[in-house]
Amino acid sequence: MLISIGKILNEIKDFNITGALHIGAHDCQEDLFYKKNLKIDNIVWVDAMEAKVFQGKEKGHNIFHATISDTDDQDVKFNITNNEQSSSILDFGTHSIEHPDVVFVKSIIQKSKKIDTFLKNNNIDPSIYNFWNFDIQGAELLALKGATNAIKFAKVIYLEVNTKELYKGCALLETIDTFLKSYNFERKIIEMTRLWCYRS
Repeated sequence: MLISIGKILNEIKDFNITGALHIGAHDCQEDLFYKKNLKIDNIVWVDAMEAKVFQGKEKGHNIFHATISDTDDQDVKFNITNNEQSSSILDFGTHSIEHPDVVFVKSIIQKSKKIDTFLKNNNIDPSIYNFWNFDIQGAELLALKGATNAIKFAKVIYLEVNTKELYKGCALLETIDTFLKSYNFERKIIEMTRLWCYRS
């Protein structure tokens, strides 16, 4: 969590957080935050990298393999980077200039899945998971567009957001603001780390 825990807890103190939906699990680094600070055990982790899912399951996490986007069952190219954390369904934009040491090492074709479909297919009740954390390298708006049913249950959305095209075609901050405003969310916390927290 790059936004301070204190700021997040202060902003969400009036909400009854019952579970977390975390898209872009990587190493499930936020597990302690969810369990210690939010005091929840209901956590659904999702990652597009099978190796990360395997590692997460070995550590006992409730983690699923899926490539989240705004469509179902479409072939998408998932680009894997040498640091793994910058892997994305989008190609690099300014990322190559700002982080020249990070490069794509391979690409694989995977089937896309909407969040709404993913939850339904796995019998996951969206009303339980009202804290959302998406960190999928420029594809956050695509994920939100595929969650038009589940978003009705979200209370807090924590996103990595770009103010320039770090990844080609990625949604910028103002576009995400506009989309979430249509679902009655307001951006509440701003950090220069490009991470923002929204609440309804």
